Amino acid sequence: MCGIAGILLKAPNAMAPVHLKKMTDAIAHRGPDGEGQWSNKKNTVHFGHRRLAIIDLSKNATQPMSYASRYQIVHNGEIYNYQEIKSFLQNKGYTFFSKSDTEVIVAAYDYWREKCLQQFDGMFAFAIWDEKEEKLFAARDRFGEKPFYFYEDEENFIFASEMKALWAIGIDKHIDNKMLLNYITLGYVQNCTNKKQTFFEDIYSLPPSHYLTCKPASDKPAEISRYWHINKEIKIDMSIADAVEKFTELLTRSVNRRLRSDVPLGTSLSGGLDSSSIAFMVDQLQNNTTEKHNSLHTFSAVFPGFIHDESKYIQSFTQQVNNTNHQTEPNAFDLIHDFEKLCYHQEEPFQSSGIFAQYKVFELAKINQVKVLLDGQGADEILAGYPKYIHWYLQEVLSRHKLGATQIERLLFRKNNQPFRWDIKNYFAAFLPSHAAMHLEKMEYRKTISHPDISIDFLNLLKHQEWQGIHKPIVTKLNDILHFNTTKMGLEELLRYADRNSMAHGREVRLPFLSHELVEFVFSLPAQLKMHDGWTKFLLRKTMDKKLPNDIVWRKEKIGFETPQKSWMQEPILHEFIHEAKRKLVDAGILTKKTLDKKIEPLAAHADKNYDWRYLCAAQLI
Repeated sequence: MCGIAGILLKAPNAMAPVHLKKMTDAIAHRGPDGEGQWSNKKNTVHFGHRRLAIIDLSKNATQPMSYASRYQIVHNGEIYNYQEIKSFLQNKGYTFFSKSDTEVIVAAYDYWREKCLQQFDGMFAFAIWDEKEEKLFAARDRFGEKPFYFYEDEENFIFASEMKALWAIGIDKHIDNKMLLNYITLGYVQNCTNKKQTFFEDIYSLPPSHYLTCKPASDKPAEISRYWHINKEIKIDMSIADAVEKFTELLTRSVNRRLRSDVPLGTSLSGGLDSSSIAFMVDQLQNNTTEKHNSLHTFSAVFPGFIHDESKYIQSFTQQVNNTNHQTEPNAFDLIHDFEKLCYHQEEPFQSSGIFAQYKVFELAKINQVKVLLDGQGADEILAGYPKYIHWYLQEVLSRHKLGATQIERLLFRKNNQPFRWDIKNYFAAFLPSHAAMHLEKMEYRKTISHPDISIDFLNLLKHQEWQGIHKPIVTKLNDILHFNTTKMGLEELLRYADRNSMAHGREVRLPFLSHELVEFVFSLPAQLKMHDGWTKFLLRKTMDKKLPNDIVWRKEKIGFETPQKSWMQEPILHEFIHEAKRKLVDAGILTKKTLDKKIEPLAAHADKNYDWRYLCAAQLI
């Protein structure tokens, strides 16, 4: 886990190394353990790196790293199966001078070229310069755990782990007004129809599951290609018992690989099923090693007195599993104190205060000198953990002309206190999915153009662009919406929050549920193994049954981790912050002056019309 940066030029520029140093200084928080720079002989290619030492702490693993007198690489992330790949390549005659995964990446590229990406189980963003072919090869992991931003014009190709590195050398910071409009009115933090787009004009993100090639000497722009996708149409018939066995095997392998570290590691522990499952498996695997097993360190955010506080579930886990639990209690005043820093690290807006709890958890890990945390993120998107998926599942059952089964499942979800909507519209959606998608898109469009606080002048700036970024998938089965949230809109924004929050404190986060082998397996299973008998995330519940406490595995009221945002927003000092944010947006011509006279409406973190929160975040961008 590190920070990477690079400048590629058509013609030499003596100032390039100076600019590169400014870039790596801007992302020094990502790599507090060291830094390095490299320039080629022509002085047209410049790589910079900030190191967070996790695997092979020696100088042999320093980056930028050279290989075979031909390649240079800068890498951010981890390849968890690097040992297996390394063994294969050694049998093919390759030699290695470090114990790092970075050296394995570049050797794998030499052997397989772009097909090396198919071999990697990991989170990564890296760039390799091939001096012989005078070509850049850069890639990003399958789900977007690690970031890769770039800027390109006729003379330069510039990349970095964070946009602030680009701004540090004078690249313009111009807000993309359509992205801002979609955020304020709809809460969108991405454009699912253009995964390259960011909140800033001319700064792009390399999409997950893609690689990039660039030859500075040519007149052609960088070329971007996809290397992996999830096949959501494959279906395998499997019993519950067999599915649990295979799922357990794949998840165990994923967790075990993500325990490879030369520094102390622990886990996040929210009190929910996902993080508890990961913490349990880490404890079990560490107990099975020959090394002396110390108590597992877990890190939690708690909110005493809040209706959705997770403390009792954290305590339930702690009573059963050997761990030392560290807790932080974020409050409204902490949020106000840290808000500018939080926005500085995130760079783009976020939907609620929920990510602040995560920010404080990584801060707590830093205080306790635990450098790596495993986390349960990703399980909800692949295993249908959110209540919002229930009606999509019921519509799939109904579309198979199983009215009786639909009625039974509805009653079971109600019995389990699962919140979901169901009315006559769902019957139409089940049999007319394309019409349903168009209807949802029109609703989003109307929300955008009729928002009461957006100024007419600002809307007029975006004339004929109103539909951009608005897209709803045609959902004929549960897998369709899971695929959309995993690959198009939903998961990647959560991964951005986790990356910036962890790196703000020089910590690394690893996500076992996002092993691509595990994800491919889960997508091949029928919907009835993801939702069943009135339960979301059924497969994981069955897997952890009798292993974790029943009140965690078969918990009925869990709706997602939440901060007490509504009560925080009632604090007078936060009211002042929000009012000043609104004034800033009014002065910028984005909101109407009448907005200043409106009473601030405190809402929960997951509320649909969280406009005042969005104003607070949006004002930090401009």
